[in-house]
Amino acid sequence: MITIAIIEDNEQFRRSLEAIIGTQNDFVLAATFDSAEKALPALLQNPPDIVISDISLPGIKGTALIVQLKDKLPQTQFMVCSIHDDNDTIFEALKCGASGYILKDPVTADEIIKAIRDLYNGGSPMSPYIARKVITTFQKPVMNEEGFLLSTREKEVLELLSKGLMYKEIGEKLGITHETVKKHLKNIYQKLHVQNKIEALNKFKLL
Repeated sequence: MITIAIIEDNEQFRRSLEAIIGTQNDFVLAATFDSAEKALPALLQNPPDIVISDISLPGIKGTALIVQLKDKLPQTQFMVCSIHDDNDTIFEALKCGASGYILKDPVTADEIIKAIRDLYNGGSPMSPYIARKVITTFQKPVMNEEGFLLSTREKEVLELLSKGLMYKEIGEKLGITHETVKKHLKNIYQKLHVQNKIEALNKFKLL
């Protein structure tokens, strides 16, 4: 049997989840709550297999609830069920310990049931839209991220260096001192994880 607790302040949606869970012979509704404050002591006393939680709860947020329970309930899996689909909220929930993220709208009873089973069996169920956002984030080219780390002035220094200018000439072009040019290069080496100007220029060409 899979024991499930619900934390949802929207009564209509909470009742819908309760009804869906009630249709499955191997699901047991352990408890339902309309706030994290009510849920915390009860869940610590009787941990369920799965917690389905909203994020925008009155008082303590769903993500804060997960943080407080995650380490204390190592056998419990947490799934967010929310209307929020922005990157900050999604990744905050996943970093806080949620193993699944389902959007309320649109979601069907069959999708909820499948998500619960997947989570119980070691999966990480996500709405297709959420999964695409997660994948897209991890597919960003590393080199581009390094390029974003460089300031405009640091890119100008590298550009002039790539044209064969000496440090003094670069300083004159940019209106800065020879020592400032060297400081910029030192920062560039650290950001690009290189040891010298040749490596820096080779990497700069790829940015």
